[in-house]
Amino acid sequence: MNSGSGAGRPAWIDLRALRRAPLLGALIAFLGLEALALWAFSAWWVLELLIATPNSVGASLALLALLLVAAVWVSAITVGALRRRPWIRGAAVTWQLVQVMIAIGSFQGIDARPDVGWALLLPSIIVLVLVFNPRVIAATSHEPEPDGD
Repeated sequence: MNSGSGAGRPAWIDLRALRRAPLLGALIAFLGLEALALWAFSAWWVLELLIATPNSVGASLALLALLLVAAVWVSAITVGALRRRPWIRGAAVTWQLVQVMIAIGSFQGIDARPDVGWALLLPSIIVLVLVFNPRVIAATSHEPEPDGD
């Protein structure tokens, strides 16, 4: 099932739409990088569980489950953005707000990690600005028409 825009390319990837709305492409790129980071962190966490002895196995497994759910969720948002689905805006905002809260927590406390806080906060702000950009809203406002046979 290929679109008429290019051989070998799935029908749901419309490069012409990305050329018309380059900020949508930037949003997709940021969401994709966040998804990749979550998958990488999940893999690293699994290795840590196998190599090191956790203080609490239950808490470590629960954190792994949360990481995997977040990775699947952000991956789904990224695919939805590629397909220009309207629901991605609310989902992206929700994830970015969760990430902002984690970033704020990273700036505080005895074990504060400002570097982690900034690494989470800056992409979240960029994605929030992109999600509310009028061109991105227009590009994701309507379900794309299915290809006619």
